[in-house]
Amino acid sequence: MKRISFIILLAVALVFTMAACSANSGKNPEQGKQEAQPKQPAKQWASAPPMAIDPNKTYIAHMETNKGNISIELLAKEAPKTVNNFVFLSREKFYDGVIFHRVIKDFMIQGGDPLGTGTGGPGYNIEDELPVKRKYEKGIVAMARTNQPNSGGSQFFICNGPGAAGLNTQPDYVIFGKVIDGMDTVDKISNVQVTQSPTGEESVPVEKVFVKTITIEEK
Repeated sequence: MKRISFIILLAVALVFTMAACSANSGKNPEQGKQEAQPKQPAKQWASAPPMAIDPNKTYIAHMETNKGNISIELLAKEAPKTVNNFVFLSREKFYDGVIFHRVIKDFMIQGGDPLGTGTGGPGYNIEDELPVKRKYEKGIVAMARTNQPNSGGSQFFICNGPGAAGLNTQPDYVIFGKVIDGMDTVDKISNVQVTQSPTGEESVPVEKVFVKTITIEEK
């Protein structure tokens, strides 16, 4: 009797083992490929890049995301150092694969942190170019920073609604661009489902929203 019970238990165990193997075999092959080839650590630099743009030229940043494309006119005359920094990082492919880690509908979407936590950067900080010459409103692109002056680096945000106007009472974020095409993509990103951040803010996208690449057009 004990031998029969043992055989039955063994058969049940084999069934569960086969079921588990079958479930694992159905995994998306691309997912497995990504796990086998993790993203390389982001580049880091000891200091801000030297000035390489011409403020008298026009620069357009064509941002490709997994939600669509966004074209940003960079305000080289108004914020030459900040634009120079953004152009440099874009051409270095620093932003490729970087997520939008903070999304607040009717306020802004924020990205540019290679760590995806809101604490990362390129290894250096850049000088603030203040006061700003425009109002924060839908479509405006500005540098994110801490509450300390001259603490920007690579993180940026795109204003996506009326809530951005609240920044006009404390205009400490350098405005360096405006969306000229692709606000529908900004809206798509703004409408993704979010959950709480470690601080309790409802701003962390449930799905991965990221920049594929940024191409700089100079004319």
